[in-house]
Amino acid sequence: MTRDLFSRYVWIVDTLSRYEKLSRERLNQLWLRSHLSDGKPIPERTFYHYRRSIEENFHIDILCNRQGEYYINPNSINRNKSLTNWMLDNYTVNGAISDAVDISERVSVEDVPSAREFLPRVLDAIRHSEKIKFTYAGFNRSRAERDILFAPYLLKRYKQRWYMLGNKEKDGEIRTYALDRIKEMHITNDNFTLPEGFNPDDYFGNIIGITSSKAPVHTVRLQTSPKQAKYFRALPLHPSQQEELHDDYSIFTYQLRLNYELVHEIMALGDGVKVLDPPELRLMVKEALTEALSQYQ
Repeated sequence: MTRDLFSRYVWIVDTLSRYEKLSRERLNQLWLRSHLSDGKPIPERTFYHYRRSIEENFHIDILCNRQGEYYINPNSINRNKSLTNWMLDNYTVNGAISDAVDISERVSVEDVPSAREFLPRVLDAIRHSEKIKFTYAGFNRSRAERDILFAPYLLKRYKQRWYMLGNKEKDGEIRTYALDRIKEMHITNDNFTLPEGFNPDDYFGNIIGITSSKAPVHTVRLQTSPKQAKYFRALPLHPSQQEELHDDYSIFTYQLRLNYELVHEIMALGDGVKVLDPPELRLMVKEALTEALSQYQ
């Protein structure tokens, strides 16, 4: 998929999301205003192919009612809400930044590890269920690991970094690799079959970050200050978040597996948050804080 085609797909999804229902005539009027049109409307046959490509690549269904108005199937948006929001956000931000070249010295952006070299290849491998082979320079290894044969099941972005999760053929285990630590990669001619019943939402459904485990799901209860509660309401720590509002504090409840990322998320919040339950998490946070404090004694 070329960058220009991707922009066209996103423009259609974004426009239909904003206007809810549009006739082909009205959609073309809006299209002619965009920088993508080159002053030409979208031909009927081309629009048909765009709809099919959007469905195949993003699993977003564009339907047409009896009045000839096109709209996005709300069930497909709900099913892929995170990806759709990320796609539309990036399209909007990139468009705004492109229009602000003349004031670039007054726009500050975060410098994050880049995955643009390998992200398209991994997406292509996932789409066609093909194994990849790559070299990986992990932070916990003195030397890069070469010729890793890997079946990529899914991609996940966390803390501004892209990760791929799948099966490492050598040991037959599920592994996670950061794309910005890959040094070289190529797609093989070997196909793989996604394990029956594998569901990304189930795999990552009860965790913070990218480190999963077979540990049981716990009811996690965090007590927060009124100020911190505002941040949690604006940006939930996890989709399972529920709030109990009290006069001087709030208690947020989650359904989570205990892992490294959860502990460090809590530590990063400082004295604005206190772990109430479960006891295992209280102990994990206490030990991490004690170890951190020992660095200054």
